[in-house]
Amino acid sequence: MPYSTPLVANDAVVLGLLVLVLALVFATSSSQRPSFRKFYRYVPSILLCYFIPAVLASLGIVSAEKSRLYFVCSRYLLPACLVLLTLSIDLREVLRLGPKLLTMFFTGTVGVLAGGPLAIIIVSRFSPETVGGQGPDAVWRGLTTLAGSWIGGAANQTAMKEVFGVGDEIFGTLVAVDVLVANLWMAVLLVLASNSKWVDSLYGADSSDIDRLRRKMEAYRAEVLRIPATADTMKILAAGFGVTALAHLGADYLAPAIEAAAPQLGRFSLTSRFFWIVVIATTGGLILSFTRARRLEGAGASRIGTVFLYLLVASIGMKMNILSVLKAPGLYLVGLIWISVHAVLLIVVAWIIRAPVFFLAVGSQANIGGAASAPVVASAFHPALAPVGVLVAVVGYALGTYCAWLCGMLMRLAAPM
Repeated sequence: MPYSTPLVANDAVVLGLLVLVLALVFATSSSQRPSFRKFYRYVPSILLCYFIPAVLASLGIVSAEKSRLYFVCSRYLLPACLVLLTLSIDLREVLRLGPKLLTMFFTGTVGVLAGGPLAIIIVSRFSPETVGGQGPDAVWRGLTTLAGSWIGGAANQTAMKEVFGVGDEIFGTLVAVDVLVANLWMAVLLVLASNSKWVDSLYGADSSDIDRLRRKMEAYRAEVLRIPATADTMKILAAGFGVTALAHLGADYLAPAIEAAAPQLGRFSLTSRFFWIVVIATTGGLILSFTRARRLEGAGASRIGTVFLYLLVASIGMKMNILSVLKAPGLYLVGLIWISVHAVLLIVVAWIIRAPVFFLAVGSQANIGGAASAPVVASAFHPALAPVGVLVAVVGYALGTYCAWLCGMLMRLAAPM
């Protein structure tokens, strides 16, 4: 069945299907049956939350192109999730994690900057037509949108499309490359997360600061834990969606105002509504963490936020059509080489500075996935660590468009004439 004509087109049915998938994954991953315990020892449950919707999309059962679920999840549930995950955070303890986390983030950025031109040079040695082309559909031009997506997110990707005048055909193909390659790399990070203690011990990384933060947040949750009443749940939803409303209101005003007054700031994503939604929601959650609203954690604020996050995860997975690799295998090879440069550089620097694998994973995903997936990878280490991914991802949004533009210039020089 063609990808553009899904078997299930009604979003109410698609939502129910995705929730059933999530329920199945969580039910089996928490099961005490030996077969399930053995399976999930090697396969992270969150990976299935991506992969099963991807299989459904690849088989033509559902289609992200025909659904608005991702838009709803990313614009409404994600900001609410960011608020609920950050309102219980101890910001002082996060800052005590030290400079290694930011070092790994910026290493990831450099890996993306260098990976694009290197991938073009390598592929052009044996298949110059794969990375050639002229005009709007020149491959190097289209790859600038991949750079934007991998240093910040979708807002930066769209900005690069406009800045470099990328043709719709090459853009559509590279969106598929982006989704598949980025999710394959995320799968690797999730596997690393499930084996983080072994990986850290392999090269003597010190994860004591991370463990201290995790224990402190767990202790706080245990201290304020209570059986939630309906009023508690309503307060949690009010905090999440109330700040989300303010984030949308602020974004609707700030983005066009900045674009009119100083359009050059667009290179820092300051003219993107989505950027401001993420920043205001995260800031709102941090402000609430200094108030009595922090005690909503005891009634399950982060638990509800995690539910929102997994709905987003499933909707992202639905965007990945595994069979699309057959359409342009050469460009997928470019993407795989590119992400490999990013990965190798991160691994080398982590080894040199003895950075825990948590810093490597969050530093990478804050670039490659942004605020939509950095907290997912962080929570794979422990749910209490999800806010760390949120905070680092905001830095990626600020740098994304500028660094992607620089990467585009380098790829233009590397592309065959």
